[in-house]
Amino acid sequence: MTAETIKLVERKDAKVFSPEEGLSRQVLAYSHQLMLVRHLMQKGWTGARHSHPHEQLVYVIRGHLRFSGGGSTFDVRTGDSFVVLGEMEHQASALEESEVLDVFTPYREDYAEQRL
Repeated sequence: MTAETIKLVERKDAKVFSPEEGLSRQVLAYSHQLMLVRHLMQKGWTGARHSHPHEQLVYVIRGHLRFSGGGSTFDVRTGDSFVVLGEMEHQASALEESEVLDVFTPYREDYAEQRL
């Protein structure tokens, strides 16, 4: 791979937007196979229960979240990580202000469109 094929995404250049109250999203680097997304959640935020075909790897940078999916509910805190399988219905809520990095495979076209 040459330098010409690597696309640098500087954090300052990645647009931050709010798809719903209490949640901010920043689409970072991605290809058609992978996508890195930063999420910021305000304390008290509860996301809608949903599913998507993408596998999702979640890493909690800071904070405390409650996650439910696949028939279980658990708390995650700074440094914790887990995988959400594609098509699994899931939901998260922020028990304190939190920051998460999500990796999706393949990339999410709907998120890529919001980045523009």
